[in-house]
Amino acid sequence: MKSRDRLAHNILDRRRALGISQEELALRAGISRGYMGRVENSKFSATLDLVDKIAGALEVDPAQLLEKR
Repeated sequence: MKSRDRLAHNILDRRRALGISQEELALRAGISRGYMGRVENSKFSATLDLVDKIAGALEVDPAQLLEKR
């Protein structure tokens, strides 16, 4: 599995575990919902800065978003 796919799956799993919408996650991370959707669907790669923002919004360490499943 590519890192981009692993990131997308881990974001989705954590977001669902928190019970928040994609729109809410995007708002918390300070990015558009459309961009968040593309990252979560493996359409766009995320920069390290964006991974940090998303991890903060999900209340996890950024490394957890890249962990193997």
